[in-house]
Amino acid sequence: MNLYKILIVDDHFVVREGLKLILETSEQFQVVGEAENGLQALQLIKELHPDVILMDLNMPVMGGLETMKELRNQGCPIPVIILTTYNEDELMISGLAMGAKGYLLKDTSRENLFRNIESAVHGETLLSADIMERVIAVKAQPQDPIIPQHEATRLTDKEILILQSVARGLKSKVIAMDRGISERTVKAHLTTIYNKLGVDSRSQAVAVALERGILKM
Repeated sequence: MNLYKILIVDDHFVVREGLKLILETSEQFQVVGEAENGLQALQLIKELHPDVILMDLNMPVMGGLETMKELRNQGCPIPVIILTTYNEDELMISGLAMGAKGYLLKDTSRENLFRNIESAVHGETLLSADIMERVIAVKAQPQDPIIPQHEATRLTDKEILILQSVARGLKSKVIAMDRGISERTVKAHLTTIYNKLGVDSRSQAVAVALERGILKM
Protein backbone atom coordinates (compact mmCIF):
# COMPACT_ATOMS: atom_id res chain seq x y z
CA MET A 1 0.00 0.00 0.00
CA ASN A 2 1.34 3.43 -0.98
CA LEU A 3 1.72 6.10 1.68
CA TYR A 4 0.59 9.54 0.51
CA LYS A 5 1.92 12.71 2.13
CA ILE A 6 -0.68 15.42 2.79
CA LEU A 7 -0.19 19.14 3.44
CA ILE A 8 -3.14 20.93 5.08
CA VAL A 9 -3.44 24.67 4.42
CA ASP A 10 -6.16 26.44 6.42
CA ASP A 11 -6.13 29.40 8.80
CA HIS A 12 -8.50 27.69 11.24
CA PHE A 13 -6.75 25.46 13.77
CA VAL A 14 -9.93 23.44 14.42
CA VAL A 15 -10.29 22.60 10.71
CA ARG A 16 -6.66 21.51 10.44
CA GLU A 17 -6.89 19.37 13.55
CA GLY A 18 -10.17 17.79 12.42
CA LEU A 19 -8.76 16.83 9.03
CA LYS A 20 -5.57 15.56 10.61
CA LEU A 21 -7.50 13.32 13.02
CA ILE A 22 -9.55 11.87 10.16
CA LEU A 23 -6.54 11.28 7.92
CA GLU A 24 -4.60 9.59 10.71
CA THR A 25 -7.27 6.87 10.91
CA SER A 26 -5.89 5.52 7.63
CA GLU A 27 -2.46 3.98 7.15
CA GLN A 28 -2.54 5.25 3.57
CA PHE A 29 -2.22 8.95 4.45
CA GLN A 30 0.33 10.92 6.45
CA VAL A 31 -0.07 14.60 7.33
CA VAL A 32 3.45 15.94 6.87
CA GLY A 33 2.71 19.60 7.48
CA GLU A 34 0.21 22.34 8.26
CA ALA A 35 0.11 25.97 7.14
CA GLU A 36 -2.06 28.93 8.15
CA ASN A 37 -1.80 30.71 4.79
CA GLY A 38 -0.52 30.33 1.27
CA LEU A 39 2.84 31.98 1.96
CA GLN A 40 3.66 29.41 4.62
CA ALA A 41 2.36 26.68 2.31
CA LEU A 42 4.71 27.65 -0.53
CA GLN A 43 7.70 27.30 1.79
CA LEU A 44 6.53 23.96 3.21
CA ILE A 45 5.87 22.58 -0.26
CA LYS A 46 9.54 23.12 -1.15
CA GLU A 47 10.65 21.41 2.06
CA LEU A 48 8.16 18.56 2.36
CA HIS A 49 7.21 17.67 -1.24
CA PRO A 50 3.66 16.52 -0.39
CA ASP A 51 1.64 14.32 -2.72
CA VAL A 52 -1.59 16.28 -2.21
CA ILE A 53 -2.44 19.72 -0.83
CA LEU A 54 -5.73 20.42 0.98
CA MET A 55 -6.20 24.17 0.54
CA ASP A 56 -8.61 26.70 2.04
CA LEU A 57 -9.72 29.58 -0.19
CA ASN A 58 -10.07 32.46 2.27
CA MET A 59 -6.88 32.96 4.29
CA PRO A 60 -4.91 35.99 5.52
CA VAL A 61 -1.59 37.01 3.92
CA MET A 62 -2.12 34.78 0.86
CA GLY A 63 -5.36 33.06 -0.08
CA GLY A 64 -5.92 29.77 -1.87
CA LEU A 65 -6.40 31.16 -5.38
CA GLU A 66 -3.27 33.30 -5.20
CA THR A 67 -1.33 30.30 -3.92
CA MET A 68 -2.62 28.08 -6.72
CA LYS A 69 -1.64 30.74 -9.26
CA GLU A 70 1.88 30.88 -7.84
CA LEU A 71 2.15 27.08 -7.89
CA ARG A 72 1.07 27.07 -11.53
CA ASN A 73 3.61 29.78 -12.39
CA GLN A 74 6.30 27.63 -10.76
CA GLY A 75 5.21 24.60 -12.77
CA CYS A 76 4.40 22.70 -9.58
CA PRO A 77 2.50 19.50 -10.45
CA ILE A 78 1.23 18.71 -6.94
CA PRO A 79 -2.57 18.30 -7.03
CA VAL A 80 -4.66 20.70 -4.96
CA ILE A 81 -8.02 19.91 -3.39
CA ILE A 82 -9.92 23.01 -2.33
CA LEU A 83 -11.58 23.20 1.08
CA THR A 84 -14.71 25.28 0.72
CA THR A 85 -17.76 26.52 2.60
CA TYR A 86 -21.29 27.28 1.47
CA ASN A 87 -20.63 30.96 0.67
CA GLU A 88 -17.63 30.67 -1.65
CA ASP A 89 -19.19 29.60 -4.95
CA GLU A 90 -17.54 32.24 -7.15
CA LEU A 91 -14.12 31.52 -5.65
CA MET A 92 -14.77 27.83 -6.12
CA ILE A 93 -15.42 28.33 -9.84
CA SER A 94 -12.18 30.31 -10.18
CA GLY A 95 -10.34 27.47 -8.49
CA LEU A 96 -11.86 24.97 -10.91
CA ALA A 97 -10.60 27.04 -13.82
CA MET A 98 -7.12 26.99 -12.26
CA GLY A 99 -7.13 23.20 -12.22
CA ALA A 100 -8.13 22.18 -8.70
CA LYS A 101 -8.45 18.39 -8.59
CA GLY A 102 -11.44 18.43 -6.30
CA TYR A 103 -13.58 20.37 -3.89
CA LEU A 104 -14.52 19.37 -0.39
CA LEU A 105 -16.93 20.98 2.00
CA LYS A 106 -15.21 21.35 5.36
CA ASP A 107 -17.78 19.03 6.96
CA THR A 108 -17.28 16.29 4.36
CA SER A 109 -17.39 12.63 5.31
CA ARG A 110 -14.30 10.51 5.93
CA GLU A 111 -15.11 8.35 2.89
CA ASN A 112 -15.50 11.34 0.59
CA LEU A 113 -12.25 12.87 1.83
CA PHE A 114 -10.34 9.66 1.13
CA ARG A 115 -11.94 9.22 -2.33
CA ASN A 116 -11.00 12.75 -3.36
CA ILE A 117 -7.40 12.39 -2.22
CA GLU A 118 -6.98 9.04 -3.98
CA SER A 119 -8.42 10.48 -7.20
CA ALA A 120 -6.16 13.53 -7.01
CA VAL A 121 -3.06 11.39 -6.48
CA HIS A 122 -3.89 9.50 -9.68
CA GLY A 123 -4.37 12.72 -11.64
CA GLU A 124 -8.15 12.48 -11.71
CA THR A 125 -10.74 15.08 -10.78
CA LEU A 126 -13.59 14.03 -8.52
CA LEU A 127 -16.49 16.46 -8.30
CA SER A 128 -19.40 15.56 -6.06
CA ALA A 129 -22.96 16.15 -7.24
CA ASP A 130 -23.62 18.86 -4.64
CA ILE A 131 -20.52 20.81 -5.67
CA MET A 132 -21.44 20.64 -9.37
CA GLU A 133 -25.02 21.72 -8.61
CA ARG A 134 -23.66 24.82 -6.90
CA VAL A 135 -21.30 25.63 -9.78
CA ILE A 136 -24.09 25.22 -12.33
CA ALA A 137 -26.52 27.28 -10.23
CA VAL A 138 -24.10 30.20 -10.01
CA LYS A 139 -23.34 30.23 -13.73
CA ALA A 140 -27.04 29.87 -14.61
CA GLN A 141 -27.92 33.18 -12.95
CA PRO A 142 -29.46 35.56 -15.54
CA GLN A 143 -27.02 38.40 -14.85
CA ASP A 144 -24.11 36.34 -16.19
CA PRO A 145 -23.30 37.42 -19.75
CA ILE A 146 -23.23 34.74 -22.43
CA ILE A 147 -19.97 34.90 -24.33
CA PRO A 148 -20.24 33.57 -27.90
CA GLN A 149 -18.00 30.68 -28.79
CA HIS A 150 -14.93 31.65 -30.74
CA GLU A 151 -14.67 29.64 -33.93
CA ALA A 152 -11.36 28.12 -32.86
CA THR A 153 -12.87 26.75 -29.67
CA ARG A 154 -16.34 25.84 -30.93
CA LEU A 155 -17.57 22.56 -29.51
CA THR A 156 -19.74 20.24 -31.55
CA ASP A 157 -23.21 19.27 -30.30
CA LYS A 158 -21.88 15.83 -29.38
CA GLU A 159 -18.98 17.34 -27.41
CA ILE A 160 -21.36 19.63 -25.54
CA LEU A 161 -23.60 16.68 -24.63
CA ILE A 162 -20.60 14.78 -23.28
CA LEU A 163 -19.43 17.82 -21.32
CA GLN A 164 -22.91 18.21 -19.84
CA SER A 165 -22.69 14.62 -18.64
CA VAL A 166 -19.28 15.33 -17.12
CA ALA A 167 -20.74 18.37 -15.34
CA ARG A 168 -23.35 16.10 -13.78
CA GLY A 169 -20.56 14.00 -12.30
CA LEU A 170 -20.85 11.00 -14.63
CA LYS A 171 -17.80 8.85 -15.32
CA SER A 172 -16.62 8.00 -18.83
CA LYS A 173 -17.96 4.45 -18.61
CA VAL A 174 -21.46 5.65 -17.71
CA ILE A 175 -21.40 8.34 -20.39
CA ALA A 176 -20.41 5.72 -22.96
CA MET A 177 -23.35 3.50 -21.97
CA ASP A 178 -25.77 6.43 -22.07
CA ARG A 179 -24.59 7.59 -25.50
CA GLY A 180 -24.21 4.13 -27.01
CA ILE A 181 -20.54 4.62 -27.78
CA SER A 182 -17.31 3.11 -26.45
CA GLU A 183 -15.51 4.45 -23.41
CA ARG A 184 -12.49 5.01 -25.63
CA THR A 185 -14.58 7.28 -27.87
CA VAL A 186 -15.73 9.28 -24.86
CA LYS A 187 -12.13 9.79 -23.76
CA ALA A 188 -11.19 10.83 -27.30
CA HIS A 189 -13.97 13.43 -27.28
CA LEU A 190 -12.77 14.70 -23.89
CA THR A 191 -9.23 15.08 -25.24
CA THR A 192 -10.58 17.14 -28.12
CA ILE A 193 -12.63 19.26 -25.71
CA TYR A 194 -9.58 19.89 -23.54
CA ASN A 195 -7.54 20.95 -26.56
CA LYS A 196 -10.23 23.33 -27.82
CA LEU A 197 -10.73 24.96 -24.42
CA GLY A 198 -7.04 25.00 -23.51
CA VAL A 199 -7.50 22.97 -20.33
CA ASP A 200 -6.23 19.64 -19.01
CA SER A 201 -8.92 18.34 -16.68
CA ARG A 202 -12.65 17.73 -16.42
CA SER A 203 -13.12 20.38 -13.77
CA GLN A 204 -11.33 23.02 -15.83
CA ALA A 205 -13.33 22.09 -18.93
CA VAL A 206 -16.64 22.48 -17.10
CA ALA A 207 -15.61 25.74 -15.43
CA VAL A 208 -14.30 27.32 -18.64
CA ALA A 209 -17.32 26.16 -20.67
CA LEU A 210 -19.69 27.62 -18.10
CA GLU A 211 -17.67 30.84 -17.94
CA ARG A 212 -17.83 31.27 -21.71
CA GLY A 213 -21.51 30.41 -21.96
CA ILE A 214 -20.75 27.31 -24.01
CA LEU A 215 -22.32 24.99 -21.47
CA LYS A 216 -25.89 25.57 -20.38
CA MET A 217 -27.36 23.26 -17.76
